[in-house]
Amino acid sequence: MITTITSKGQVTIPKAVRDLLKVKAGDQVDFTIDKDGSVRLLVVGASISRLKGMAPKPEKPVTIAEMQTAIEAE
Repeated sequence: MITTITSKGQVTIPKAVRDLLKVKAGDQVDFTIDKDGSVRLLVVGASISRLKGMAPKPEKPVTIAEMQTAIEAE
């Protein structure tokens, strides 16, 4: 995906990227420059609600005791 830089240094984030990151107007992003010179775009302060649906639902509800057992197994 290619975009053009404006005279003010602004770019439009392609829709496919916005959809993937689930960002909308007013959201903040952070540009990070890696040691190899590559640049990463990260969403800043993303709401926890954005994570909804990313992991599959368990086949059956998990009890508190099962969660505790799993934590202790670590």
